[in-house]
Amino acid sequence: MLKKPILFLLLFSIHAAAQVKQRDILANKYSSSDIANHLIDRSDWKPYPKTVAEWEKALPDSLKRSVIKAGEAALAKEMPSLTGTIMMNFARSGDREEHGAISFGRRSNLTDLVLAEAVEGKNRFTEAIFNYVWLICEESFWGVSAHLSMQKAGKGLPDAADPTVDLFAAETASVLALTDYFVGDKLDAISPFLRQRIRYETNLRVFEPIKKTERYGYLSRNRPVNNWNPWIVSNLLTANLLLQEDTNLRKENAYTYLTLMDAYLNSLGDDGGCDEGPSYWFAAGACVFDVLEMMQSATNNKVDIFDNQLIHNLATYVYKVHIANDYFVNFADADPKLRPDGLMLYRFGQKIKDEQLTQFGIWAYNHFPATGSSNNGFHRMRKVQNLLTVNKIPSTESTFSPVSYAWLSDIEVMTARSKNGLYLATHGGHNAESHNHNDVGDFIIYADGEPIIIDAGRGNYTARTFSAQRYELWFTQSQYHNLPIINGYGQKAGRAFMAETVSSNNTEKEATLKMDIAKSYPKEAGIKTWNRSVTMDRNKNSVTIAEQYTLDETPKTLEQIFMTVCEVDHSKVGKIIFTTPTQKTVTLNYDAKKWTVSTELPSTDGMEYRSFKTKWDNHPVQRIVLKDKQLKKASNFNFVIQK
Repeated sequence: MLKKPILFLLLFSIHAAAQVKQRDILANKYSSSDIANHLIDRSDWKPYPKTVAEWEKALPDSLKRSVIKAGEAALAKEMPSLTGTIMMNFARSGDREEHGAISFGRRSNLTDLVLAEAVEGKNRFTEAIFNYVWLICEESFWGVSAHLSMQKAGKGLPDAADPTVDLFAAETASVLALTDYFVGDKLDAISPFLRQRIRYETNLRVFEPIKKTERYGYLSRNRPVNNWNPWIVSNLLTANLLLQEDTNLRKENAYTYLTLMDAYLNSLGDDGGCDEGPSYWFAAGACVFDVLEMMQSATNNKVDIFDNQLIHNLATYVYKVHIANDYFVNFADADPKLRPDGLMLYRFGQKIKDEQLTQFGIWAYNHFPATGSSNNGFHRMRKVQNLLTVNKIPSTESTFSPVSYAWLSDIEVMTARSKNGLYLATHGGHNAESHNHNDVGDFIIYADGEPIIIDAGRGNYTARTFSAQRYELWFTQSQYHNLPIINGYGQKAGRAFMAETVSSNNTEKEATLKMDIAKSYPKEAGIKTWNRSVTMDRNKNSVTIAEQYTLDETPKTLEQIFMTVCEVDHSKVGKIIFTTPTQKTVTLNYDAKKWTVSTELPSTDGMEYRSFKTKWDNHPVQRIVLKDKQLKKASNFNFVIQK
């Protein structure tokens, strides 16, 4: 069972994956005096429009109307109340969604009101802005209830005397900083104490407590860290650059916050792979971009590492794991569907001079135009930059060409596609990755952009999700991934449970990932070797899963699992036929003399599983279980999935 100290790592930096590589590319390129000399004074730095006239030039009329409409919608909403009972829900029931919805809603409403007032300039939204700022400053805790474990008390209600910086305290600081930047003068007209209060609270809750860097796992220089690092750094920088009135302190903080992000960059492998998956990349790699874009602006282009190979690799990861439409590879806690932010991707592609990423951004914006400029999610400084990009992104059709093969050796993920619509993603890795599922050797298959063999993905986050009970949840277990179960045992969590002898090969005809996954199972499973080979044959438009194993003794049971959201027909001997919602079929061929087949529906009861009712376009997740009738101490067998 996981102990409490390990839980802290699980929440903040659980990809105890690879060794930290002390590149320190930011600290090694820039000294504190470099930043002090290059940083534009706060009074002179105007990264965003400051007047209605400037907004008029920056935005098309349709977008201005959209921004004002969003502000009107926020104005019509009742300001949500945040009671002690709601804060206690997480400790009492494990529910984190009610508190999160209210806290996030306040900040999203405030952002919409601020931008609407900035664009329109008629004081229609100012009083509501004033009240939201006051309400947020009066909160006892700027983070979310699920993160109270960071405090010494660690449970229930926050200790106001022990401020800690989580993702959403940092987000709050940047939201208030943007508010001050855009409508500060209008708040002064109501009361000069309000902007003073913003600075007081931000200093008390963020700028001072972040100085205790040893307290925060996401700032570790010795252990790998995850998306918390760049996500928080991007908000720290925003708040510092826009709010800090002390010129010397602003310069010192800018250097400190910038170089804190080295911890994240040091945690990456040279290929720049994100072991948390693409949906988390938009809160990780994309936040690295937010930081670099902001610092480039604030230093008049003097801080610029966009030519660094690691930054290039980090950026291009996102299109290497794109499947089709809004589907992305979703190993670990990543979501199978996301609406990629094309405006940000376009800017990132331009900065690193990568035409594929630039075109991917254009493709994403053409397909999901509202995503980059809407106020869903977080990263509000990115939202503002996106608004200012709409007039700059080309209106031409995208020439993006989907990647036919990618091998990310640092996270041991391979992707491959055929010219006839078949897509494969598979991986080795280990079971201590960030947002880990016990899934070493797992694979997914799509056909013509539709899911066939899937990774079910994560359920709803609750107290159990990041606790000693994490691996009691079925969606984290290898028994609910496309993997074998030996003697009733699935894989175990931990860095020691890993793939060995992993290699990938790609030719015009086929792409293959080979690995021994024996070590990902506990000793009780009795496995000596389990060599798995996953091969896409582009000519035959098929994927073959080839298994060769040796056990300590003849197993009592041996099962192979396949997960799907298709309709399943296994009435034909030796065949499992998957039918997609568009009535396309894919066939899995197996040896009927060796296997029996059954199907079942994993539970969707309980707060952790609610999302599975709708996650896959309302199609239920099914578990296909093949049971071995010819139990042997050593053997080999194949499954062939044919489009």
